[in-house]
Amino acid sequence: MTDTKYNGWTNYATWRVNLEIFDGMDVVDYFGIDVNNWHPYDLGNILKDYAQEVIEMTSQEGLARDYALAFLDEVDFREIAQLKMDEVTA
Repeated sequence: MTDTKYNGWTNYATWRVNLEIFDGMDVVDYFGIDVNNWHPYDLGNILKDYAQEVIEMTSQEGLARDYALAFLDEVDFREIAQLKMDEVTA
């Protein structure tokens, strides 16, 4: 089994998406949610939908968009969600 960790994250895709899309985002303010009532899996789904929307809104249809959306399949959105939840409760 190959270790795919990157900068302390599950993999490069997770690190990169967190850095480029979610770094500095306050999920409570942005999404208007109370993280105390959420599970990382559920928040992760919301974050994945948001990342897909960002890609679709900022790119043209075609090969590059298809690759960007496929890249999201490698992202551990639960890991990003847990980080965001920890930031709020810290």
